[in-house]
Amino acid sequence: MMTIVNRLSTWLEKILEVFTAVLMVTLTLVVLYAVVMRYTARTPSWYDEVAAIMLVWLTYYAGALAALKRGHIGVDGVLRAMPVAIRMPVAYLAEACVIVFFVILGWAGLVVLDIMQGMNLITLRWVPITFTQSVIPIGAALFIIATFLSMPAHLKKIRSGISQEEEEIAQAIAEAERDNKEAGLTADSIAGRDGR
Repeated sequence: MMTIVNRLSTWLEKILEVFTAVLMVTLTLVVLYAVVMRYTARTPSWYDEVAAIMLVWLTYYAGALAALKRGHIGVDGVLRAMPVAIRMPVAYLAEACVIVFFVILGWAGLVVLDIMQGMNLITLRWVPITFTQSVIPIGAALFIIATFLSMPAHLKKIRSGISQEEEEIAQAIAEAERDNKEAGLTADSIAGRDGR
C-alpha cells in the first residue's frame, strides 16, 4: 500500500513542480513584458488582470505542492509535547479539519463557477471567468489529495515523536558521513591532519 502511495505522491509532486515552475516563469515573463512596454508608453491593457490571475493560480498550485511536502506552517512541536494517547487523536482531528476546510472551499469554488457562467475577463473578452476561477475547486481538490498522500508518513513521524528538523539533521549527517566515506575520510584522519 505504501509503495502505491509513494508512487502517486512522487508523480503528483513532479506534475505540481513542473506546473508551478511554468506558472512562475510565465508570470515573470508577463511582468517583464509589461515593464518593457511601459517604457515605450504602450502598456498592455491586459497585464494587471492576467498577472493577478496567474499569481492566484501560482498560490493554489504551489500551496498544493507545499501540502504534499508538508511544508506549511504547523504546530508539530505542540503535538510532540503531548502524551501519545492524546497526540494521535489531536493529529487526526487536525488532519480532518484541514480536509473539511478544503472540501468547503472546493464546494464554494463550484458555486462561484456556477455564478460566473457566461462572464468573460474585462481586458481579454475571449477568456471565460469560469476558466480563471476553476483554480479554486481544482486547487482545493489537489490540496485534499496531497494531504491524503502525505498523511501516512506525517502521522508516523508524529507517532514516533521525531520532528521534521530532527529528521533533516539526521539525513544531512548521514549524507555527510557517506560523502566522507566515499572520499576516504574519517574523523580520525581529519583530526590527524589538523594535529600536524
